Amino acid sequence: MHIEPGLVDGTKILLSYATAAVSAGLMAKMAVDTIRRDGGVSALAIRSVVTTALVFSFFEVLPHHPVGVSEVHLILGSTLFLMFGAGAAAIGLTAGLLLQGLFFAPFDLPQYGMNITTLLVPLWALSALADRIIPAGTPYVEVSYKQALTLSTAYQGGIVVWVAFWALYGQGMSVENLSEVATFGAAYMTVILIEPLVDLAVLAAAKALHTFSRTPVFSARLHNAVT
Repeated sequence: MHIEPGLVDGTKILLSYATAAVSAGLMAKMAVDTIRRDGGVSALAIRSVVTTALVFSFFEVLPHHPVGVSEVHLILGSTLFLMFGAGAAAIGLTAGLLLQGLFFAPFDLPQYGMNITTLLVPLWALSALADRIIPAGTPYVEVSYKQALTLSTAYQGGIVVWVAFWALYGQGMSVENLSEVATFGAAYMTVILIEPLVDLAVLAAAKALHTFSRTPVFSARLHNAVT
């Protein structure tokens, strides 16, 4: 989902600063919600370190391929959300992407605002969707395949929508650009064939190893219903 250098340039890139500021506000809200409802500052700090390390490794180690106007990544956003909560997932995505840019991909730094928007706004939407489709009495280790698929589709679909927006905003509605946007969107949505299965596998492992996963490192909702 990295926005390619030059896709949005000149004064147009100023819009990304505004959307990044909004995204930072959403991240702050998710973080505050975690502090209030899910373990406090220390739990959020521990989880954020873990999610940052995971996101950094996802970007650097997992396969990623240029397709159309961007790259297809396995980000595992819904997995991070289910295991660590929205606040830690948001911080991990933000910090992990920044570390990658600083140390391995400085050419991506001008697009950082766009990339963060593309990752965080869908995460916020996923969090809101989870509250609607997962009953309060259901811990996350008990989510169904349908629920995991819905969350993954929402997150990946949100990423595709934002990448398409940046591409069309930056390069216009030419036939070539529309074709590349469509190619990227079709390729990226194949991720939803994999991510729900990863979600369920990780949740099954957390359930089986509940002695180790019932710690502040993981979201309390992983094993507990909402009271």
